[in-house]
Amino acid sequence: MSTHAKRERLLLADLLEAAGPDAPTLCEGWGTRDLAAHVVVRERRPDAAAGAVVPALKERMDRVTAEFAEKPYEELIRLIRTGPPKFSPFTIKQVDEGANVVEFYVHAEDVRRAQPDWSARELDPVFADALWSRLEKTARLMGRKAPVGLVLRRPNGQTAVAHRGTPVVTASGEPGELLMYLYGRQDSAKVALEGEPDAIERLRETKQLGI
Repeated sequence: MSTHAKRERLLLADLLEAAGPDAPTLCEGWGTRDLAAHVVVRERRPDAAAGAVVPALKERMDRVTAEFAEKPYEELIRLIRTGPPKFSPFTIKQVDEGANVVEFYVHAEDVRRAQPDWSARELDPVFADALWSRLEKTARLMGRKAPVGLVLRRPNGQTAVAHRGTPVVTASGEPGELLMYLYGRQDSAKVALEGEPDAIERLRETKQLGI
């Protein structure tokens, strides 16, 4: 049975292929070619991908990613579709699911939502629950720099605290939309904000959500 990560991987590859190498994305400063190169480097060059969390390696990551971006776009799409190399930890189902479900979902939406005629996906309940589970685990990390208290709430009433503090703003929406919001795509996420007007405005103005 196909896993969520595998399904989102193939969807991301299809969206990148359909958009072409020069289309915009929601990732500031990145077009589709840059995004495709990032995904490939993350899976195939861990020595460089570590620059995403180790500042001393960022220059190396940027250099290697730029090198991959110069490859034929069709090759990048093929590498995304075929997945990580044989001995990569990403080939282990549990690792793939844990590390890639959100990665591929968010980046697929980065491509989709950069188009003027995009519409929200209707996610099946099992996948929505999987995204919520991961959102609960990462909410504190992604929301740690929020300028106000931030609570996430899905339609069934489940909540997760992204940042403790006062005043509190509650962001309500489907799990996929809350993920996009918390991962720094606030302008493209379909969420409703409830709280004191000043607190909502401070939250809307912040660029501090996400990694």
